[in-house]
Amino acid sequence: MSAAAAPLIHTPLHGLHVELGARMVPFAGYSMPVQYPAGLIAEHRHTRTASGLFDISHMGQLRVSGPEAAAALETLMPVDVIGLAPGKQRYGLLLDDDGGILDDLMFFNEGGDSFFVIVNGACKAADIAHIQARIGQRCTVQPLPDHALLALQGPQAAAVMARLAPGSERHVFMTGGTMAIGGIPVFATRSGYTGEDGFEISVAAADAERLARLLLAQPEVAPIGLGARNSLRLEAGLCLYGNDIDTTTTPVEAALTWAIQKVRRTGGARAGGFPGAGKVLAQLDGTAPVARRRVGLVALERVPVREHTALHVPGGGAVGEVTSGLLAPTVDRPIAMGYVDTAHAAVGTRIDALVRGKPVPMEVVPMPFVPARYYRG
Repeated sequence: MSAAAAPLIHTPLHGLHVELGARMVPFAGYSMPVQYPAGLIAEHRHTRTASGLFDISHMGQLRVSGPEAAAALETLMPVDVIGLAPGKQRYGLLLDDDGGILDDLMFFNEGGDSFFVIVNGACKAADIAHIQARIGQRCTVQPLPDHALLALQGPQAAAVMARLAPGSERHVFMTGGTMAIGGIPVFATRSGYTGEDGFEISVAAADAERLARLLLAQPEVAPIGLGARNSLRLEAGLCLYGNDIDTTTTPVEAALTWAIQKVRRTGGARAGGFPGAGKVLAQLDGTAPVARRRVGLVALERVPVREHTALHVPGGGAVGEVTSGLLAPTVDRPIAMGYVDTAHAAVGTRIDALVRGKPVPMEVVPMPFVPARYYRG
């Protein structure tokens, strides 16, 4: 580390990670656990079969409140904020004035003109400044740096929560509220970024270690690091900000048009009105070209294909690049996401990845690579 480099920030669970034997790495300015002694593959499989506990306290938490909060948030994102009922959560995209993605986020309607927002760790300072600058005159933007964030994920997560927080099982995917886990007050939503059922839990930093130890004491639960979080989200076909989406990608190019509700697309008083709306809506309705698309890829040979690997037409020129890729533990084959020219984005298209100068045949496939198991009731 250079003398000018800022020291890494520790989450409230740093001491616990070290105690558990985690290998700590720099991530988004934080010292974070990439894996524990069991290893990435074991952690990944444990989350898919039982329940894994993730420290995601590096992510940004904030509250946007006031009578104009919903309408103000709609001016930043191409999503339906006003129509989101209290007690429900939605995925959103912060866009710049060219329609590029500044960040992806989750927002929850707490009721009483108040929204709880979670943004990515590497973007949180810029996000909060952007939100404050754009809508701070219309509503209150309150960062919550004194809160930790944990994710309990996997098919047995709900049973653990029902045992420690009776009543939590009534929540379905993308709903939540305040509750107590073993007597510890928290705010939890039934959501996550692994493709599995589970909960994301916001807790006061002072209570975070006590909550984590309580959850880890349950027989179904094991600690999981960033390595397995990455492999799980890729199998689920979910984007990693900075890899798969950024300011050079629009929601249409990124295949995230499902996140743009009809009320923001066409006709009516609330269509458009977000940054980059002209470009994004023109790409949506086909009046503007979409040069490339995010696609899922499976290697036809057992060769992992990593990010930044060039993609070519077999025997021909470049058509794109891989943005995320690895040997997927659940499907036991190399998978990837990347951007390719629209002409080569159809499912079934054969593309070569150039790995150390040698072509590895790949095929465009639907995503997710592993079916989601969200609990919808």
